[in-house]
Amino acid sequence: MTGEGIIRGETGAQRLLGYMLDVGRSDGRARCHLTVGPEHTNRHGMLHGGIVATILDNAMGATGSLTRDPQGRYPFLTISLNTQYLAPACEGETLVAVGRITGGGRKLVFIEGELRGPEDRLIATATGVFKPVPQAPREETA
Repeated sequence: MTGEGIIRGETGAQRLLGYMLDVGRSDGRARCHLTVGPEHTNRHGMLHGGIVATILDNAMGATGSLTRDPQGRYPFLTISLNTQYLAPACEGETLVAVGRITGGGRKLVFIEGELRGPEDRLIATATGVFKPVPQAPREETA
């Protein structure tokens, strides 16, 4: 982790794709940042849809995590994710995905996400259901 609330290189997917996760804002919404490189494009030279879904999934899951842990590190599982692709993104563009809790309770959390590009252009939206991973009680160490 570098910087307050910034997570880099924590997971294999994060290292592979090169995105950065920001869980340090006071609004309880995580953000996933990615600058589109040639390694992120499909055969048409546009951002690959699977990467769009991955970035949204990460921002939304981390938003869920913030409901349990102010550091955004409480593990959440994606139960379902529906993605709507609205506009292409091109190499060199910096994108930001952000999650927003829309409902749920202790066992399931409903979250919406938006992926935006330059000039606040809406690239994609998503809705999802996320589940906190049950944590074993921590043992006290003497």
